[in-house]
Amino acid sequence: VQLQAYGGGSVQPGGSLRLSCAVSGRAVNRVNMGWFRQAPGKEREFVVGIRWSGSITWYTDSVKGRFTISRDNAKNMIYLQMNSLKPEDTAIYYCALDTGRSVAVGLAQSYDYWGQGTKVTVSS
Repeated sequence: VQLQAYGGGSVQPGGSLRLSCAVSGRAVNRVNMGWFRQAPGKEREFVVGIRWSGSITWYTDSVKGRFTISRDNAKNMIYLQMNSLKPEDTAIYYCALDTGRSVAVGLAQSYDYWGQGTKVTVSS
């Protein structure tokens, strides 16, 4: 199983970015997927998760209404659309895959595989 995250970059506050995560070795519609982030000097934190069925998603409070997770089963990819970005969104973003379909979508320990991370910098 391999995950490759990309799409990060530098944007001004209020800007948008779309992160992508290419998945190989597992079908994204058979596993739970999540995005986490780690800001400098801080622990990795949950951002958003999507259940294998695609019908249920969870967002951490700080990104609700601004970030949207989506999935393309045909391309076997997940995306994170980030709008109205704030400086506090600056972090390395990681996509993650949970083969066990855990109900604990927000816990990093639930995930078996991780991408390499893509850096997002929000600054004026």
